[in-house]
Amino acid sequence: MTQKYRSLTKKEIDQLISQGCRCCDWTNVQVADQFDPGKVTSTKFSGNIKLGVFDKEITFFGGVKKHAGISNATIHNCTIGNNVYIGQIKNYLANYIIEDDVVIENVDIIAVEGESSFGNGVIVEAINEGGGREIPIYDYLSAHTAYILALYRHMPKVIKLLEKVIADYTKSVTSSKGLIARGAKLINCRTIKNVKIGVNSTIEGVYRLSNGSINSSMEDPVYFGPGVIVEDFIVCSGSKISDATLISHCFIGQGCELSKHYSAENSLFFANCQGFHGEACAIFAGPYTVTHHKSTLLIAGLFSFLNAGSGSNQSNHMYKLGPIHQGIVERGSKTTSDSYILWPAKVGAFSLVMGRHYKNSDTSDLPFSYLIESKDESVLVPGINLGSVGTVRDAQKWPKRDKRKDPNKLDYINFNLLSPYTIQKMINGNKILNGLKMSSGESSDYYSYQSCKINNSSLNKGIKLYEIGINKFLGNSLIKRLEKINFKNDKEIQKRLKPDTPVGTGKWVDLAGLIAPEEIVKKLLSDIENEKITTLEQVDSYFKSIHDNYYTYEWTWVIDALQKRIGKTINEITAQDIIEQVEKWKKSVVDLDNMLYEDAKKEFSLNTKTGFGMDGEETDKQIDFEQVRGKFESNITVSATKEHIVKKTNLGNELIERMKKVS
Repeated sequence: MTQKYRSLTKKEIDQLISQGCRCCDWTNVQVADQFDPGKVTSTKFSGNIKLGVFDKEITFFGGVKKHAGISNATIHNCTIGNNVYIGQIKNYLANYIIEDDVVIENVDIIAVEGESSFGNGVIVEAINEGGGREIPIYDYLSAHTAYILALYRHMPKVIKLLEKVIADYTKSVTSSKGLIARGAKLINCRTIKNVKIGVNSTIEGVYRLSNGSINSSMEDPVYFGPGVIVEDFIVCSGSKISDATLISHCFIGQGCELSKHYSAENSLFFANCQGFHGEACAIFAGPYTVTHHKSTLLIAGLFSFLNAGSGSNQSNHMYKLGPIHQGIVERGSKTTSDSYILWPAKVGAFSLVMGRHYKNSDTSDLPFSYLIESKDESVLVPGINLGSVGTVRDAQKWPKRDKRKDPNKLDYINFNLLSPYTIQKMINGNKILNGLKMSSGESSDYYSYQSCKINNSSLNKGIKLYEIGINKFLGNSLIKRLEKINFKNDKEIQKRLKPDTPVGTGKWVDLAGLIAPEEIVKKLLSDIENEKITTLEQVDSYFKSIHDNYYTYEWTWVIDALQKRIGKTINEITAQDIIEQVEKWKKSVVDLDNMLYEDAKKEFSLNTKTGFGMDGEETDKQIDFEQVRGKFESNITVSATKEHIVKKTNLGNELIERMKKVS
């Protein structure tokens, strides 16, 4: 319901003046019908003013109660809603719409000057410090739109059209008046200029906020804490910025936390990123990029699902004409303490980087690997991370650590450890490894690949591990496709095996969290280029459709891969072929789970108990360890692994029995 306003009566004006209020022209002040002048004291008004009703008490931290109203303030050209509390404004509050139930206390200045787009349209030079991959940020930027803007520069028309619709949106939100939305709290702050403040935001003790939007939501408020300086920014729902963090030219997505003196410039942080202590410069931090340590620098790179160890560093200083180099660390990777990578480089998905690497390598077709420094050489151990219990634990924890409570999620995140995206890389990886064996001989001590060394034993083990991963993924999908159906003959099986859509064969890509067939992404780009898609809402809807149809597309890819591996078309596949694939799957699942079991056992070895049982004997050490870490067999991950072996074996056996009944 729209608030109705009236002019002040002479009696109300006289009362306001008697309470220390001042205004050059009281006719410019309008009030709600039930306005009580007794709730406004020691305040100077100028410009056009509208005041609501102040008839409630507000409870502050510690249980202190204060009545809604205005005191000790200078207010210029503002509309103030119902039950707002404004007190102790040291300088002034100018050019804002302040909605109901807002609290503003002990603030130096909150003002808008001229026309502002509140951070929309700010250019962020991510991935490449030297520019060329600029991303104009806006309120609803997703990781996937940003990915296309940054990395599809080979399609200049698409980029220009996307930039145009973002510019149109920016123009639509440009205003000479700011907004402090319903329920927001601004307490003990200094300078706030040209900032839009969303619903239920809490902003306390900030040093300076300039040119930005705080897109809080009712379900998932934003928090800004003491000492922060943030300029040219957009922050989305559920995020927290606090503890003297410094941010400039940044987009911060939903559920992020930047704190403890973190600093970032020209960077993008998407869903559930965390940055503590360290610094970021020109990075594209896809979902779940996490860095918790001092002296950790992320620079000029694309990351997602990253865990950066203490002192991790990259360098793009191998140039003479400016910082043109960049790095790509694909999803799920980790860097150990004091690791270093010289850009340009690409690190394959779910890899571990250990030590210092001064040669430019590309391991993107060898995922789940270790990249280790040994005697100034980069040594690659292909596939070894597939058998790491830590990798599995990471994949399990990401969905549980999704902090986003806003029902309108900006990023569509696929958490799957194994997908056509990673399996296609394993298939390519095995071709590469087998090719190295053929070209250099099976008896070579080591093989050279992309400025890395691969030891003979590591190469052979990598081939086996990739084969296990491929069989496991294909079997998972096959069993899911055929579950709960009693087939009478091969024709019925073949009918069920047929894909529901032709979309999904060929290469897959990871659009910063959204895993998709390349052909469907190309269709999106074509529709943008041909102006069939002309709005940001349509782009977002397209991404949502890709995410919602992931498993439909996945099956198209899987059945195509299975036909190639079996050497038969769908119309030739029999129940016996299914049995053979399931047997391979069963062995792969058990083999992989046994590796995970043995890897977990290392966490309970004698060496790990060093430091336990401080002043006791060996038995005390064991008891102390078990009290702190628990027993091996009762560990959640260990017991889940054992149960997984039994469950999956039974699942495979059940399908085999159904296949045996097919005539």
